[in-house]
Amino acid sequence: MNEIFLDTETTGLSFKDGHKIVEIACIETKDLIPTGNIFHKLINPQRDVSIDAFKVHGFSNEFLNDKDIFEKIAHEFLYFIKDKKIIIHNAPFDLSFLNGELNLINQKPINTNFVIDSLEIARNKYPGVSNSLDALCKKFNIDLSRRKKHNALLDCELLREVYINLLDVKEPKFKLAPSYEEQNKFINNNYNKRVVKISDIEINLHKDFLKKELKKNFY
Repeated sequence: MNEIFLDTETTGLSFKDGHKIVEIACIETKDLIPTGNIFHKLINPQRDVSIDAFKVHGFSNEFLNDKDIFEKIAHEFLYFIKDKKIIIHNAPFDLSFLNGELNLINQKPINTNFVIDSLEIARNKYPGVSNSLDALCKKFNIDLSRRKKHNALLDCELLREVYINLLDVKEPKFKLAPSYEEQNKFINNNYNKRVVKISDIEINLHKDFLKKELKKNFY
């Protein structure tokens, strides 16, 4: 099963308070290695962006006005994530918005059986400290120089690196060792050699040769 690293940006902190999604980004990987398949959409929320949210991501009302609404991109989004493991940092936040938007257009919610919350993993591994994406990037020496504002696509890339470190796999390993079949494909089961029995005379002659003819090795 392929993985999806997912992140969203919104107009505010709570869908229940009427806030909406303004950006969705997904990066597909196979065994945590990017496949090159990306889903990235900016969305017209059809409402104002809060001042606090604008400070976080920098998407203004004017900038988002000509973008597609969520309903226009929903089917493409659902097709992209279908039957894939979804990794999200603080999954309850993003899922509350995604499932809220899906409910408004009469679509089924995202199956949480496919969702992994990397924040929960981090909290279990490093209790009592900040486990924000920024904090984890600093902990694992992941370059944050590009992160001037929150950006869903960049955050997906950072999350992939963080997740690899959380699992202690660092970078995915390539399988370079030959398989059992590869090791044995050149073996000819019909091949054999005749065993030759050496006589006692031949053995004694060989011993004499080693004693008399070979120079002593001083090294």
